Amino acid sequence: MSTVKEAVEVEVPVHTAYNQWTQFEEFPRFMEGVEEVRQLDERRNHWTTKISGVKREFDTEIVDQLPDERITWRTTEGDSQQKGTVRFQRLDDTHTRVELVMEVDPTGTVEKTGDMLGVLDRRVKDDMRRFKEYIEGRGGESGAWRGRISPGE
Repeated sequence: MSTVKEAVEVEVPVHTAYNQWTQFEEFPRFMEGVEEVRQLDERRNHWTTKISGVKREFDTEIVDQLPDERITWRTTEGDSQQKGTVRFQRLDDTHTRVELVMEVDPTGTVEKTGDMLGVLDRRVKDDMRRFKEYIEGRGGESGAWRGRISPGE
């Protein structure tokens, strides 16, 4: 399993950054290789990705979600095995640190080779930079889900 960690400082309040991140169906707007995310219910999402010509579909489940602080997920089925957490830290009234930590288990030759070459690290870094541009360019979130999901529920 490979661990990837990246953080960006965004020039929006913590609730704005958090609220936008809960809009999973908007991820293709700033995540390269993500073709579609369908939110199945408040816990589950279905992902379609295409990276280096390899198409993957998988489902994720949110296992911990605390508004303005964190969202933690894991895959439940499909072509990809990963888990991760995105954390939101208020820096001041108009600045937030967004930190993403993911553990990914590359499957197949293309993914394993790409992982060894640092492709995933670069992709996550670029996705976080694009999230910063996206949320700052919007000036506000496109929606919000403020529910609490506790571990073990």
